[in-house]
Amino acid sequence: MTTSETVRTSSGVPELHVCTPDGRVFRFARTFCVGREHDCELRLQDAKVSRKHVEVSFRDGRWQLRDLKSANGVFVNGQRVETAIIADALTASLGIDGPSLVFEVDPQHRPPKKTPLGSAATLQSSRGETKLLANYEQRYFGSGAVHGPIGGRTMMIRKAFGKVQRKQKQRFIWVVGLMALAVMGAAAYGYHKHQQLKEQQALALAFFYDMKSLDVSIAKIEQALAQSGNAVMQQEVRDLRARRRQTESTYDNYLQVLNLYDQKLSEEDRLILRVTRRFGECELAATPEYIQLVKSYIQKWRSTDRYANAIRTATQMGYTPKIADEFIKQNLPPQFFYLAMQESSFNAFASGPPTRMGYAKGMWQFIPDTGARYGLTIGPLASYPRPDFRDDRHDWQKATHAAARYIKDIYATDAQASGLLVIASYNWGENRVIKLVRSLPPNPAERNFWKLLEKYHDRVPGETYDYVFNIVSAAVIGENPRLFGFPFDNPLAFAETQ
Repeated sequence: MTTSETVRTSSGVPELHVCTPDGRVFRFARTFCVGREHDCELRLQDAKVSRKHVEVSFRDGRWQLRDLKSANGVFVNGQRVETAIIADALTASLGIDGPSLVFEVDPQHRPPKKTPLGSAATLQSSRGETKLLANYEQRYFGSGAVHGPIGGRTMMIRKAFGKVQRKQKQRFIWVVGLMALAVMGAAAYGYHKHQQLKEQQALALAFFYDMKSLDVSIAKIEQALAQSGNAVMQQEVRDLRARRRQTESTYDNYLQVLNLYDQKLSEEDRLILRVTRRFGECELAATPEYIQLVKSYIQKWRSTDRYANAIRTATQMGYTPKIADEFIKQNLPPQFFYLAMQESSFNAFASGPPTRMGYAKGMWQFIPDTGARYGLTIGPLASYPRPDFRDDRHDWQKATHAAARYIKDIYATDAQASGLLVIASYNWGENRVIKLVRSLPPNPAERNFWKLLEKYHDRVPGETYDYVFNIVSAAVIGENPRLFGFPFDNPLAFAETQ
């Protein structure tokens, strides 16, 4: 049963009805807030809703909503918005997969729709034709009471009309029957094709996650090989790589059958799917909401000079080929290059925020403990936010080699070859992320950034969420910078042929 809760109205403002996911209907005629806090006029106890998520007010003769800098945002038609106008009705989601609210202006306050009116002459003519038709209908097909006994001519007309009606009825039955058969056939064919599509998608997903499992196995053996150099293990890696190539070829064949990239996708959408694949996530599982979210972060990069300046620095200093080469040696996607751009804009002498372990430093922003673990000498100024030439974290080549090994270790174990989980681990700390990841089912299909957010949405910091999407969107731009308005070509184009 739908319940109704009314808020006191004020004159001159049309009522706004708000329907919540649990069926309640609220009525407002003044500014109100939606959120989890007690002083919100409309409270929603949902983890995806911020304490004060959105404000709705009546301004300039119309209702409108405004995002109150919420953690998860406000989405209308799959796009994140800061404000939205409520003309007659509007559906908004608090968070990309959060609760949806339906806003509707009271129909009694909507302006009446205009209907075209004919001229007096036209109306008079219409009435005359209607009366004439009624006379003929009564004369030839009525009971005969008005115009006296039925004549022979009238009877012949009635018999002819009856015969025509019977033929039309028979024809109509045949036509309806044939149409019904055609509809049933089309429905059966459509259902068969739909089932075929579902089966092909399921098989494609199975091959993709088989490929991910092989990635994890290869990475683990390569870790052991780095210490032992065992010839048997080297052969095992070669065999696994051959299996992976075959599995990837089969998966690509399924993508062609499913026409994923042949659909009416924009070039921007295609690049987003390709980069998602390169970071170890299945493009078949990418939702329209995910694609729109990446696009919103692309716009953020386009709104500043930071992207172009960072690429210019990496190019002029000769960082790009060395960074890409280190990741390729670890059999990782060279797109992890953009992680250094997010961390420091390729500033080898950057000092980050303080931590209880000292300051994060260098291009890759290693904290002292992690840097030492990967063979970097930590200088005596670790507790001070300034460059230290005795600190290997400022040696960009040594630090890049350490970063590639560190990322490989995360990639190979609990993150299950999910590039997005690796990126989240690098930002928030692998111990924090991996502790949560280990509570997820131990298979690649269940271990990805989306599953982590689904289960631990409130525990993943907004900074980490932004960090992941900043790097993914930067990698998308890097595939074709000119498409996004940048005056240079793909800085990693040379790596595509390796």
